[in-house]
Amino acid sequence: MSETAEPNAGAFTLDASPAIETAARADIPEHEEWDLPNGFAWVFPGEGSSGGIRRPVIMADGFNLGRSELDKLYQGLEGGEFPFVSELRRRGRDVILLGFDERSASILDNAETAVSAIMRTIAEQADDTRLVVGGFSMGGIVTRYALAKLETQRMDHRTGLYFSYDSPHRGASIPVGVQAFSHFIPFPNDFARQMNSPAARQMLWRHYDKDTGKIGVAPERTEFLAALERVGGWPRIPRLIGLANGRADGVGLPDVKPGEVALRVDRIYPGTTFYTQAQGDDVTAAYLNRRFPKAEKTITTSGFPEIDGAPGGTLHTYKILADTLKKLGGTVDLRHEEVCFVPSVSAVAIRDVEKQSDLYVKIDGLSPDESELDDFIVSSTTTPHTGITEELCTWMLSRLPD
Repeated sequence: MSETAEPNAGAFTLDASPAIETAARADIPEHEEWDLPNGFAWVFPGEGSSGGIRRPVIMADGFNLGRSELDKLYQGLEGGEFPFVSELRRRGRDVILLGFDERSASILDNAETAVSAIMRTIAEQADDTRLVVGGFSMGGIVTRYALAKLETQRMDHRTGLYFSYDSPHRGASIPVGVQAFSHFIPFPNDFARQMNSPAARQMLWRHYDKDTGKIGVAPERTEFLAALERVGGWPRIPRLIGLANGRADGVGLPDVKPGEVALRVDRIYPGTTFYTQAQGDDVTAAYLNRRFPKAEKTITTSGFPEIDGAPGGTLHTYKILADTLKKLGGTVDLRHEEVCFVPSVSAVAIRDVEKQSDLYVKIDGLSPDESELDDFIVSSTTTPHTGITEELCTWMLSRLPD
């Protein structure tokens, strides 16, 4: 360890794309690659395809830093509990995986890549099947905006079904203490760049501003929501469906109680402690400490719901951070590996995430008409954010247009 500064603990990012943690890997079949403005796509023909694009399903990548890694996206979709790509192709559907040159760029910019993918698909289509267009996590927001914008421009997107897979329609959550820590590290680092990126500022329901130290709705989020409203909020022509990795019964993560220590660090960043989010005013979310250069900071929140333990798709936020700090010589007391990233109410566009009563509402006790989606499914058990499960995928397959 340097005698002048704490080690750089930000050499990681939080991946919101489908991923698997097993050593098993599926072979990636032959495919065509499209070069698109600010992005690219891999095209996998369906079984029995005889040239041209047939029965297309466009699926957009999620949020991270840097260029999309479609090989990893494919593994996440195919190599886990349910072989999603293979099942689509077995049904004679061409699968188009959409990637971005910079996943953390503005959603509005990446929506232009989605528009290009949609229009190229239409140009090369050899049948008259309506398109299926959507994405995972951020990818569902990107394609939502792209389709709505095309409609305002009176351009025929020929889409019959829009889907979002654990997409943060009401916002996503990364603990503000973790966000603050990324900027507390005394080096430029990948995690800080991710947390301060345009996409993060647009998607996070609350954002930590590195320049002011304030916590609130980022201006970029306000601007994005206004841009979304200008194109009508949603596409109106296709049927809208959503899938959520969290539960519908209002039961949060059973082990994540509010106000508890989630992670404590020693030896490096000594005494730095992160707490699970609790309600109230001036609630301590994190205490940050470093020796070189000496600094300490307490991060507090006011008026937050208990969002870390809310029903929703989970992210191994604290485990990723703890593993990184251990590799750098720190000792860690990790008590909560994962927290809620996309609340269930956000993923199915029903109620909101700002009030405790809405965040923990029993979705299965509400009228489905309260959702802005036409149809949705909420997982029967808590699963990882964008986790590919048989329950969710078979539901979606049963709703694809003929």
